[in-house]
Amino acid sequence: MHEFRELLEIFLYLAFFFCALATYGMLLLDEFHVKYWNYAFALINALVITKVIMIGEYAHVGKRGETKPLLLSAVWKAFLFGLLVFGFHVVEELVKRLVHGSDIATASREIRVDQLLGRSLVVFCTFIPLFAFREFRRVMGDDKFHALVFGSKENAKAGLPAAN
Repeated sequence: MHEFRELLEIFLYLAFFFCALATYGMLLLDEFHVKYWNYAFALINALVITKVIMIGEYAHVGKRGETKPLLLSAVWKAFLFGLLVFGFHVVEELVKRLVHGSDIATASREIRVDQLLGRSLVVFCTFIPLFAFREFRRVMGDDKFHALVFGSKENAKAGLPAAN
């Protein structure tokens, strides 16, 4: 149940950002009279990246940075997990091209590294607040963090201000 809650929290966070980017892209393309509707890709991408994050956390990616100040730890983890997602996207693009009949040399030449780097930059920027919150939660503990962020009857017991 704990893992499912983790998956759901990360997925909802990423889905929010990726759907916002998809909306921005649709509005931008609409200016040029191009009809484009692709929330499904944003949601699938959010789910896949959520799974990559969870696998990376189980592999203890970024654990060494947890002794640094929280901001540095969050940026370090965002960078490492951004690299992990970039690597996943490269493998994904290779596999897609191989499935469609390209050989490995052609498939690797056809990969648009500029697009992958652009997507990775967006993912990195999205990861910074995600990992900042996750680092706060790690240091504070789940109960205090949830009481502070979401408010609860336990605020008084935890010594936290009441949510207004």
